[in-house]
Amino acid sequence: MSDAAEMARSPAPARSAASLLAARVLQYLPAALVFVAGIVLWEFAAAGTGRRVIPPPSAIAAAFVEEGQLLRRATTATFIEALGGLAIGTVLGVLVAFSTSRWATARGILVPVAIASSAVPLIAIAPILNNWFGILNPLSKMMMAALLVFFPIMINVTRGLVEVPPAALELMRSYATSEWEVLRKVRVPNMLPFFFTALKVGTTLTFIGAIVGEYFGGTSEVLGRVVITSMSSGSFDLAWAGILLGSAGAIVSYLVVALVERLVIPWYASLQREAG
Repeated sequence: MSDAAEMARSPAPARSAASLLAARVLQYLPAALVFVAGIVLWEFAAAGTGRRVIPPPSAIAAAFVEEGQLLRRATTATFIEALGGLAIGTVLGVLVAFSTSRWATARGILVPVAIASSAVPLIAIAPILNNWFGILNPLSKMMMAALLVFFPIMINVTRGLVEVPPAALELMRSYATSEWEVLRKVRVPNMLPFFFTALKVGTTLTFIGAIVGEYFGGTSEVLGRVVITSMSSGSFDLAWAGILLGSAGAIVSYLVVALVERLVIPWYASLQREAG
């Protein structure tokens, strides 16, 4: 009798997994249908003879095939520049945030500088960076991307380190805990959700900074130069292929950061579900 009962209960995990999969499919099915419908409508709306500023998806797909080697090399170069800028901006932003949250003097000096750096127009700073680091040097594009990443990282990490619940600080101080222990056990865990939120924003900004920097000069095999030269020559299908590759790089980087966030702070996702 007990064996029969166990056999009756055994398919339950399989049924729960299947139901979870079905729920996920139903959750994303409307978005997938809208996406497919949008591609079909785009194809029919842009169909026809002659050059079009927004070519049909079939023409863009053909450009991927015809110029595959050029697009691969350009995507690799731009991806390296964007990730380099993300790393530089993140490291500098975190260092400045820890300094401003710890010392009031540093806060008074560095915060205005950070705000001023975020207010400078990109088209004004790009030629300066090209002259400093060299127009063909990928570091000039990395620094352009780093400028965009630096400010959100610095502001959010500073908030996470400073805006700690007072009750948690009082509890730690009641045990005569050192400032280092308070930082390690209270301030840094409180900061991590802010940090990952800023990092997800930075993954999109870094590609914008790198590609805009490429508009003002550089090697011909980067996405920014591919887009601008293709637009100038009327090859809008190749230009849109480059634009889509830049967007795909930003989306993939965002998803990677979101995955790392779930692995590093899994408790934050559960807190969000409970709050929702």
